[in-house]
Amino acid sequence: GWNLIGNQELVKTMNPKLEKILKLPLWQRLTALGVVAVLIIAAFVWFMWLPKQEELTKLEGQLQKIEAELVQKRQIAKNLPKFKEEFAKMEKLLEQALTELPNQKEIPSLLTNLAALAKSNGLDVKKFQPQGEVPKGFFAEVPSQLSLEGSFHEMAEFAQAIGLLPRIVNISNLDLSGPKTRGNEAVLKIGCKVTTFRFIEK
Repeated sequence: GWNLIGNQELVKTMNPKLEKILKLPLWQRLTALGVVAVLIIAAFVWFMWLPKQEELTKLEGQLQKIEAELVQKRQIAKNLPKFKEEFAKMEKLLEQALTELPNQKEIPSLLTNLAALAKSNGLDVKKFQPQGEVPKGFFAEVPSQLSLEGSFHEMAEFAQAIGLLPRIVNISNLDLSGPKTRGNEAVLKIGCKVTTFRFIEK
């Protein structure tokens, strides 16, 4: 009896709207409760769960990228001693190659040495005409036209001496003409192109 009287008093003191809801049939109250629950769940999904899922997907993508970079860096770190060894070899080869390519300041003395080398091998230098440089990237061709007189044997010795130089020097366009007798040997008019190469400093 007390519980019933107490409940009635409690209902009277409640908000009229709430009192109206409590007086509805059970199935209507359950339906209203279900609608409220669905709205609460929908709000949670929309405002809380979906943004977190989007953030989670983004973080998973970043994690995969970081893991791929980590695998790559571990592979590089594993091969680093080998890379360093290869790099040291390449530096040594480059240094050696550059010693064979004079810089611009060394070109005049090198050309003078070529003329002196021809004379020391018995050739008579009639003309030594440097021509324009031809850039080829990190190096440039430095051609010169040579007009000489001498025997075929002297020319062969000159070519051999050029091959022994520490610098790269090529002989091309060799032209032998106008033979004449000098003592017991034939003297030729010799025309050739002598090309050396210089390092383009950057």
